[in-house]
Amino acid sequence: MVSAQNITTASAFFQSVSEKYGTISDYEADMDIVVSGTTSETKVSFKRPNLLRIDYSKPAEKVIVFNGDTLTIYVPEIPATMTQTLPSSSDSAGMNLATPQGLALMSRYYTIGYEVGQNAVPLDDSSDELVIKLVLYPKSAVEGFRTIKLAISPDTKLIRRVEAVSNQGQVFVFLFSNYVLNQGITDQRFVYDAPSSTNTFNNFLFSE
Repeated sequence: MVSAQNITTASAFFQSVSEKYGTISDYEADMDIVVSGTTSETKVSFKRPNLLRIDYSKPAEKVIVFNGDTLTIYVPEIPATMTQTLPSSSDSAGMNLATPQGLALMSRYYTIGYEVGQNAVPLDDSSDELVIKLVLYPKSAVEGFRTIKLAISPDTKLIRRVEAVSNQGQVFVFLFSNYVLNQGITDQRFVYDAPSSTNTFNNFLFSE
């Protein structure tokens, strides 16, 4: 019989992950993104409180940058640069999943449980790496995802994989590896000057 003293609820474990991310001032990691069977290879950079940059190596040269105020997406195959100014009060500032803001939003809007219990299990069928797997369900029907599954290292409390299923049934998978923490990334990392030859589309999502 498992002692009650050894039982950690899913919410408590998730809180420990949030606390870990609360100690991170910046990080970089390799991130593979899988959507509809297509894999993109990227490097993600994050700096508190809400600076984010994603540089793609596959497809090459695509860039996504959020500098705290403006979202910029450079798509080289068009070529085009799309920008969107976001209101400072918007929860879009916490749009990235593996950040303190993203974790806070998950805790607020989703119910958290273990996918297969509190013990560590293999990351996948072909992996020897052990992770804790959580599954999150929306508290209301207005949230953007039916489920969010998290695979988290029990030792580092860092997120290794996010699998999110949209309300339309589309599956998004984010695989994080090779984290480098608290290296003193400067704000200049999140300044992006697109090639002058590209077409620019401002406020492509919505107008202020």
